[in-house]
Amino acid sequence: MPLDLAKIEATLLAAADAAATCTLPLFRTSLAVDNKLSQGFDPVTEADKSAETAIRAVIAEAFPDHAIIGEEWGTSGNSEYCWIIDPVDGTRSFISGAPVWGTLIGFAHNGVAIAGLMSQPFIGETFLAVPGRATYRRAGAAQPIRTSGQTELAQSRVFTTTPNLFLGEHWPKWQAMESATRLQRFGMDCYGYALLAAGHADLVIEPSLNTYDIAALIPIIRQAGGAIACWDGSEPTGGGDVVAAATPELLKKALELINAA
Repeated sequence: MPLDLAKIEATLLAAADAAATCTLPLFRTSLAVDNKLSQGFDPVTEADKSAETAIRAVIAEAFPDHAIIGEEWGTSGNSEYCWIIDPVDGTRSFISGAPVWGTLIGFAHNGVAIAGLMSQPFIGETFLAVPGRATYRRAGAAQPIRTSGQTELAQSRVFTTTPNLFLGEHWPKWQAMESATRLQRFGMDCYGYALLAAGHADLVIEPSLNTYDIAALIPIIRQAGGAIACWDGSEPTGGGDVVAAATPELLKKALELINAA
């Protein structure tokens, strides 16, 4: 049975709207913050939990037979079709009042993400992809997006959330990337991947991602003309050490650099 892409797109948008009704009233307020780690800091708030609940309800009504993976409420269902949710990607940014967090909703078939959405409701921006197109939406208008087309490391702008992610065995890889590229910016969370898809950055590199951190962003990058893979060249939908690039040529050069370091 062919996929109903219009229904998938409508569900992504409806789920993002439902999430925004939970996240926006709590953004830049004195909300309680819990820590999911006994050692270290992995924050979670009521915004994360209630937004995922709202997203799940929209998906379950539209596609009751599909599986769902979410950061806060785990896995439900068993299907070749799976929705992958991070209700607030960038919770540290959220609790700091910085509008670079986003709601991530991905749709995967047989383990490969083929549609996805990143919504930043405070700014009012949505980046969305389904097979055949990637679009940027704001103020009721939608327009196609394309990556920069960059193919050279030396001219590239690279994002990562923080260089501290690379401390330890991965540190030489970050040093090599920093030395090889023109400009580095930090603290973007999921927004950095969206900016890459829209042509404002050329590389994003991050280790140790979970599936819900990256699945929604993969189709946005690919449908905008970019390329994305794990550092060993494998499919990144399941998470792992990931690099995204404006072009397949740039991805190839980035992977060679990473694996030589």
